[in-house]
Amino acid sequence: MSSANQTQQASTPVQARESLGVKLLKLPHWLLALILPIIVLLTWQVVTTTGIVAPWSLPTPAAVVAAAGELLEGGELGKHVGISTQRVLLGFFFGSLLGLLFGALVGLSRLADALLGLSIGALRAVPSLAWVPLLILWMKMGEDSKVTLVIIGAFFPVFTTVALALRHVDRQLIEAARAFGLNGLKLLRTVQLPAVVPSVFSGLRLALAQAWLFLVAAELLGASMGLGYLLTDSQNNGRIDRLILTIILLAVFGKITDALLSVAERWAINRWT
Repeated sequence: MSSANQTQQASTPVQARESLGVKLLKLPHWLLALILPIIVLLTWQVVTTTGIVAPWSLPTPAAVVAAAGELLEGGELGKHVGISTQRVLLGFFFGSLLGLLFGALVGLSRLADALLGLSIGALRAVPSLAWVPLLILWMKMGEDSKVTLVIIGAFFPVFTTVALALRHVDRQLIEAARAFGLNGLKLLRTVQLPAVVPSVFSGLRLALAQAWLFLVAAELLGASMGLGYLLTDSQNNGRIDRLILTIILLAVFGKITDALLSVAERWAINRWT
Protein backbone atom coordinates (compact mmCIF):
# COMPACT_ATOMS: atom_id res chain seq x y z
CA MET A 1 0.00 0.00 0.00
CA SER A 2 1.42 3.39 -0.95
CA SER A 3 2.15 6.04 1.63
CA ALA A 4 -0.45 8.29 0.02
CA ASN A 5 -3.19 5.68 0.59
CA GLN A 6 -2.07 5.16 4.20
CA THR A 7 -2.19 8.89 4.81
CA GLN A 8 -5.67 9.10 3.28
CA GLN A 9 -6.99 6.24 5.43
CA ALA A 10 -5.48 7.73 8.57
CA SER A 11 -7.00 11.12 7.88
CA THR A 12 -10.51 9.75 7.25
CA PRO A 13 -11.48 9.32 10.98
CA VAL A 14 -10.04 12.75 11.74
CA GLN A 15 -12.08 14.29 8.94
CA ALA A 16 -15.18 12.46 10.17
CA ARG A 17 -14.71 13.85 13.68
CA GLU A 18 -14.14 17.34 12.29
CA SER A 19 -17.26 17.01 10.14
CA LEU A 20 -19.31 15.96 13.19
CA GLY A 21 -17.96 18.93 15.15
CA VAL A 22 -18.88 21.32 12.34
CA LYS A 23 -22.40 19.87 12.17
CA LEU A 24 -22.85 20.23 15.93
CA LEU A 25 -21.70 23.85 15.82
CA LYS A 26 -24.41 24.58 13.28
CA LEU A 27 -27.10 23.58 15.78
CA PRO A 28 -28.83 26.31 17.83
CA HIS A 29 -27.01 27.18 21.07
CA TRP A 30 -30.00 26.19 23.24
CA LEU A 31 -30.10 22.77 21.61
CA LEU A 32 -26.38 22.21 22.20
CA ALA A 33 -26.87 23.22 25.83
CA LEU A 34 -29.50 20.50 26.27
CA ILE A 35 -27.24 17.66 25.12
CA LEU A 36 -25.44 17.13 28.44
CA PRO A 37 -28.59 17.34 30.65
CA ILE A 38 -30.32 14.82 28.36
CA ILE A 39 -27.35 12.44 28.60
CA VAL A 40 -27.34 12.79 32.40
CA LEU A 41 -31.10 12.18 32.56
CA LEU A 42 -30.89 9.08 30.35
CA THR A 43 -27.98 7.70 32.37
CA TRP A 44 -29.89 8.37 35.58
CA GLN A 45 -32.94 6.55 34.19
CA VAL A 46 -30.87 3.53 33.11
CA VAL A 47 -28.89 3.05 36.32
CA THR A 48 -31.99 3.35 38.51
CA THR A 49 -34.37 1.20 36.51
CA THR A 50 -31.84 -1.61 35.87
CA GLY A 51 -30.87 -1.89 39.54
CA ILE A 52 -27.26 -0.75 39.09
CA VAL A 53 -27.93 1.80 41.83
CA ALA A 54 -30.23 0.93 44.73
CA PRO A 55 -33.53 2.89 44.88
CA TRP A 56 -32.89 3.97 48.47
CA SER A 57 -29.68 5.79 47.42
CA LEU A 58 -30.93 7.22 44.11
CA PRO A 59 -34.64 7.27 43.20
CA THR A 60 -35.79 7.17 39.60
CA PRO A 61 -36.56 10.40 37.70
CA ALA A 62 -40.25 9.43 37.85
CA ALA A 63 -40.08 9.26 41.65
CA VAL A 64 -38.59 12.77 41.79
CA VAL A 65 -41.33 14.07 39.47
CA ALA A 66 -43.92 12.39 41.69
CA ALA A 67 -42.40 14.11 44.74
CA ALA A 68 -42.69 17.45 42.94
CA GLY A 69 -46.34 16.74 42.14
CA GLU A 70 -46.99 15.82 45.77
CA LEU A 71 -45.50 19.08 47.02
CA LEU A 72 -47.29 21.12 44.37
CA GLU A 73 -50.61 19.55 45.22
CA GLY A 74 -50.16 20.41 48.88
CA GLY A 75 -49.12 23.97 48.02
CA GLU A 76 -45.79 23.59 49.85
CA LEU A 77 -43.48 23.82 46.85
CA GLY A 78 -44.66 27.25 45.78
CA LYS A 79 -44.18 28.58 49.32
CA HIS A 80 -40.65 27.17 49.59
CA VAL A 81 -39.63 28.55 46.21
CA GLY A 82 -41.30 31.92 46.81
CA ILE A 83 -39.70 32.63 50.19
CA SER A 84 -36.24 31.54 49.03
CA THR A 85 -36.46 33.65 45.87
CA GLN A 86 -37.58 36.65 47.91
CA ARG A 87 -34.62 36.26 50.28
CA VAL A 88 -32.17 35.94 47.41
CA LEU A 89 -33.49 38.96 45.52
CA LEU A 90 -33.53 41.21 48.59
CA GLY A 91 -30.08 40.13 49.70
CA PHE A 92 -28.67 40.36 46.20
CA PHE A 93 -30.08 43.86 45.65
CA PHE A 94 -28.78 45.39 48.88
CA GLY A 95 -25.51 43.45 48.84
CA SER A 96 -24.78 44.45 45.25
CA LEU A 97 -25.69 48.07 45.94
CA LEU A 98 -23.31 48.22 48.90
CA GLY A 99 -20.65 46.41 46.86
CA LEU A 100 -20.96 48.98 44.07
CA LEU A 101 -20.73 51.91 46.49
CA PHE A 102 -17.77 50.63 48.49
CA GLY A 103 -16.07 49.21 45.39
CA ALA A 104 -16.30 52.58 43.66
CA LEU A 105 -15.01 54.34 46.77
CA VAL A 106 -12.00 52.06 47.18
CA GLY A 107 -11.32 51.91 43.44
CA LEU A 108 -11.31 55.69 43.03
CA SER A 109 -9.74 56.84 46.30
CA ARG A 110 -6.28 55.83 47.49
CA LEU A 111 -7.19 56.99 50.99
CA ALA A 112 -10.29 54.80 51.06
CA ASP A 113 -8.25 51.90 49.73
CA ALA A 114 -5.70 52.35 52.52
CA LEU A 115 -8.42 52.60 55.18
CA LEU A 116 -10.82 49.90 54.00
CA GLY A 117 -9.01 47.55 51.64
CA LEU A 118 -7.25 45.39 54.22
CA SER A 119 -10.26 45.07 56.56
CA ILE A 120 -12.76 44.20 53.81
CA GLY A 121 -10.30 41.73 52.32
CA ALA A 122 -9.97 39.99 55.68
CA LEU A 123 -13.75 39.81 56.16
CA ARG A 124 -14.10 38.33 52.67
CA ALA A 125 -12.10 35.29 53.82
CA VAL A 126 -14.60 34.44 56.59
CA PRO A 127 -16.64 31.32 55.63
CA SER A 128 -20.37 31.78 55.23
CA LEU A 129 -21.28 29.43 58.09
CA ALA A 130 -19.11 31.42 60.50
CA TRP A 131 -21.53 34.35 60.25
CA VAL A 132 -24.60 32.31 61.12
CA PRO A 133 -24.19 32.03 64.93
CA LEU A 134 -23.41 35.73 65.25
CA LEU A 135 -26.37 36.79 63.14
CA ILE A 136 -28.69 34.49 65.08
CA LEU A 137 -27.47 36.03 68.36
CA TRP A 138 -27.94 39.55 67.04
CA MET A 139 -31.10 39.14 64.96
CA LYS A 140 -32.58 35.85 66.19
CA MET A 141 -33.78 33.32 63.62
CA GLY A 142 -36.10 35.59 61.66
CA GLU A 143 -35.98 36.99 58.16
CA ASP A 144 -33.49 39.71 59.02
CA SER A 145 -30.67 37.29 59.82
CA LYS A 146 -31.23 35.26 56.65
CA VAL A 147 -31.38 38.26 54.33
CA THR A 148 -28.35 39.80 56.04
CA LEU A 149 -26.34 36.64 55.40
CA VAL A 150 -27.32 36.79 51.72
CA ILE A 151 -26.30 40.49 51.66
CA ILE A 152 -22.87 39.50 52.99
CA GLY A 153 -22.54 36.84 50.30
CA ALA A 154 -23.49 39.22 47.49
CA PHE A 155 -21.38 42.13 48.70
CA PHE A 156 -17.84 40.81 48.29
CA PRO A 157 -17.82 39.71 44.62
CA VAL A 158 -19.25 43.06 43.50
CA PHE A 159 -16.94 45.04 45.75
CA THR A 160 -13.83 43.19 44.53
CA THR A 161 -14.57 43.37 40.80
CA VAL A 162 -15.67 47.01 40.84
CA ALA A 163 -12.69 48.18 42.90
CA LEU A 164 -10.18 46.35 40.70
CA ALA A 165 -11.85 47.43 37.45
CA LEU A 166 -11.92 51.12 38.40
CA ARG A 167 -8.24 51.04 39.34
CA HIS A 168 -7.38 49.83 35.84
CA VAL A 169 -9.42 52.27 33.78
CA ASP A 170 -7.23 53.83 31.10
CA ARG A 171 -5.56 56.87 32.67
CA GLN A 172 -5.31 58.65 29.32
CA LEU A 173 -9.07 58.33 28.89
CA ILE A 174 -9.64 59.89 32.30
CA GLU A 175 -7.20 62.73 31.64
CA ALA A 176 -8.87 63.44 28.29
CA ALA A 177 -12.27 63.60 30.02
CA ARG A 178 -10.90 65.97 32.66
CA ALA A 179 -9.53 68.17 29.91
CA PHE A 180 -13.12 68.56 28.71
CA GLY A 181 -14.22 69.64 32.18
CA LEU A 182 -15.54 66.34 33.54
CA ASN A 183 -14.88 65.77 37.25
CA GLY A 184 -16.34 64.03 40.27
CA LEU A 185 -19.67 62.25 39.82
CA LYS A 186 -20.00 63.41 36.22
CA LEU A 187 -16.65 61.81 35.36
CA LEU A 188 -17.66 58.62 37.18
CA ARG A 189 -21.06 58.44 35.47
CA THR A 190 -20.00 59.31 31.92
CA VAL A 191 -16.50 57.79 31.63
CA GLN A 192 -15.39 55.50 34.43
CA LEU A 193 -18.52 53.42 35.02
CA PRO A 194 -19.19 52.81 31.30
CA ALA A 195 -15.58 51.64 30.98
CA VAL A 196 -16.10 48.95 33.64
CA VAL A 197 -19.63 47.77 32.74
CA PRO A 198 -18.49 44.25 31.70
CA SER A 199 -16.50 43.87 34.92
CA VAL A 200 -19.43 45.13 36.99
CA PHE A 201 -21.74 42.53 35.53
CA SER A 202 -19.15 39.81 36.02
CA GLY A 203 -19.18 40.75 39.69
CA LEU A 204 -22.97 40.85 39.76
CA ARG A 205 -23.24 37.36 38.30
CA LEU A 206 -20.74 36.04 40.84
CA ALA A 207 -22.70 37.84 43.55
CA LEU A 208 -25.93 36.20 42.42
CA ALA A 209 -24.34 32.75 42.62
CA GLN A 210 -22.99 33.61 46.07
CA ALA A 211 -26.44 34.83 47.13
CA TRP A 212 -27.92 31.39 46.42
CA LEU A 213 -25.06 29.69 48.26
CA PHE A 214 -25.41 31.88 51.33
CA LEU A 215 -29.20 31.48 51.24
CA VAL A 216 -28.87 27.71 51.58
CA ALA A 217 -26.39 28.18 54.43
CA ALA A 218 -28.89 30.43 56.22
CA GLU A 219 -31.87 28.14 55.67
CA LEU A 220 -30.00 24.97 56.58
CA LEU A 221 -29.37 26.19 60.11
CA GLY A 222 -32.48 28.09 61.01
CA ALA A 223 -35.62 28.18 58.90
CA SER A 224 -39.13 26.76 58.81
CA MET A 225 -39.64 27.51 55.13
CA GLY A 226 -37.51 27.70 52.00
CA LEU A 227 -35.46 25.42 49.79
CA GLY A 228 -32.66 25.11 52.34
CA TYR A 229 -35.20 24.02 54.95
CA LEU A 230 -36.64 21.52 52.46
CA LEU A 231 -33.15 20.02 52.09
CA THR A 232 -32.72 19.37 55.80
CA ASP A 233 -36.33 18.26 56.27
CA SER A 234 -35.98 15.76 53.41
CA GLN A 235 -32.72 14.44 54.88
CA ASN A 236 -34.22 14.04 58.36
CA ASN A 237 -37.24 12.18 56.98
CA GLY A 238 -35.28 10.01 54.57
CA ARG A 239 -37.03 11.57 51.53
CA ILE A 240 -34.15 11.43 49.08
CA ASP A 241 -36.59 12.04 46.21
CA ARG A 242 -37.46 15.44 47.70
CA LEU A 243 -33.80 16.10 48.47
CA ILE A 244 -32.78 15.57 44.84
CA LEU A 245 -35.78 17.62 43.72
CA THR A 246 -34.60 20.52 45.88
CA ILE A 247 -31.08 20.35 44.44
CA ILE A 248 -32.53 20.42 40.93
CA LEU A 249 -34.74 23.39 41.82
CA LEU A 250 -31.77 25.31 43.21
CA ALA A 251 -29.88 24.68 39.97
CA VAL A 252 -32.86 25.67 37.81
CA PHE A 253 -33.76 28.86 39.65
CA GLY A 254 -30.11 29.83 39.98
CA LYS A 255 -29.76 29.51 36.21
CA ILE A 256 -32.99 31.39 35.53
CA THR A 257 -31.91 34.37 37.64
CA ASP A 258 -28.45 34.29 36.03
CA ALA A 259 -30.05 34.27 32.56
CA LEU A 260 -32.18 37.30 33.47
CA LEU A 261 -29.06 39.10 34.66
CA SER A 262 -27.26 38.24 31.40
CA VAL A 263 -30.12 39.92 29.49
CA ALA A 264 -29.59 43.07 31.60
CA GLU A 265 -25.85 42.78 30.93
CA ARG A 266 -26.33 42.77 27.15
CA TRP A 267 -28.65 45.77 27.41
CA ALA A 268 -26.18 47.70 29.58
CA ILE A 269 -23.23 46.92 27.31
CA ASN A 270 -25.18 48.09 24.24
CA ARG A 271 -26.32 51.17 26.12
CA TRP A 272 -23.06 52.35 27.72
CA THR A 273 -20.15 50.83 25.81
